[in-house]
Amino acid sequence: MIIKPKTRGFICTTAHPEGCAKQVEKQVEYVKSQKKIDGPANVLVIGSSTGYGLASRITAAVGAGANTIGVFFDKPAEGARTASAGWYNTAGFEAEAAKLGVKSFNIVGDAFSNEIKTQTIDLIKKELGQVDLVVYSVASPRRTHPVTGETFTSVIKPIGAPYSNKTMNFHTGEVSMTTIEPATEEEVQQTIAVMGGEDWKMWIDALQEAGALAQGATTVAYSYIGPEVTHAIYREGTIGKAKNDLEQTANVLKESLSNIGGRAFVSVNKALVTQSSSAIPVVPLYISALYRVMKEKELHENCIEQMYRLFADRLYGEETSVDEKGLIRVDDWEMREDVQTEVTRRWNELSTDNVEELSDLAGYRREFFQLFGFESDGVDYEADTDPNVPMPNLR
Repeated sequence: MIIKPKTRGFICTTAHPEGCAKQVEKQVEYVKSQKKIDGPANVLVIGSSTGYGLASRITAAVGAGANTIGVFFDKPAEGARTASAGWYNTAGFEAEAAKLGVKSFNIVGDAFSNEIKTQTIDLIKKELGQVDLVVYSVASPRRTHPVTGETFTSVIKPIGAPYSNKTMNFHTGEVSMTTIEPATEEEVQQTIAVMGGEDWKMWIDALQEAGALAQGATTVAYSYIGPEVTHAIYREGTIGKAKNDLEQTANVLKESLSNIGGRAFVSVNKALVTQSSSAIPVVPLYISALYRVMKEKELHENCIEQMYRLFADRLYGEETSVDEKGLIRVDDWEMREDVQTEVTRRWNELSTDNVEELSDLAGYRREFFQLFGFESDGVDYEADTDPNVPMPNLR
């Protein structure tokens, strides 16, 4: 079949296998071009098929020569429907891992469930013995609690009062005002249940209890803080409450891992084009302006560049520097005063008429479609393509 992008709002309902493989190959080549990392040997990445999770797996395997296990919830092709991008990304990663000669295994299923945790632990003990790094990078709108069976749904809303600001339809470039009504207390708690730290802790507790964590093991989860303009909808909104819970969980895990000399961190990363960030009002317009400014200042980093810097300079550098709250900050270039001053200046002027002049709208669109394997260099998108791609090392 000839696979073309089909969009519905902030998601693309199709994905291109060759395009996804090209994007993975590009990330692999970047890490190969950098210095080797004296890092982990056996790595578990929970949420490994896209974004920061995928980039973490690539960095560990290519940069440190680590064996990896990836846990993700993606679907293969079926009939006229393509597989999800994460499926194709992982198949592409497997091809690269085979060239490197590192071990690699995949588990597909609900990372929130006890069944997947048990299956993963059994696989670790059988194939790797123990893991010395656990990356938690799960992004999901819903979670079913493995004990109570209750299903929680997250929302992206402010807290306390309605919030109004500029937003952008990145497909059309139209800049408009949006108003979002505040969350109820029930919605706040549901969002924390989905996106907070409880499941991360459940994973680490289960791994530690099973003896699947190596002496001195590290675990890291990912967060975002961002600028003042996004605080009401992000850091001070429902997502922010969940991220606060995630960050507090890191402190609990530091204590529980102390008996094996382990470490637990939350890394605050840079704003990037992801399927999740595309869904948050205001954020796509901010990212477009940010990209333009950071590219002009030659400070821009994509997913793989961020994760390489996190691994090489922070997690496995001479010293893991953290801020006053104990957070690793690889958003430091984004939050530089000169960057934010210029982004704010542009934000105040942004409109539909000048959005392409003041922001990197074209770059945003391109990166969005590349998430799904489209607009990748070196791919013939007019060619007949088989959407059925087998998943190597699927357990």
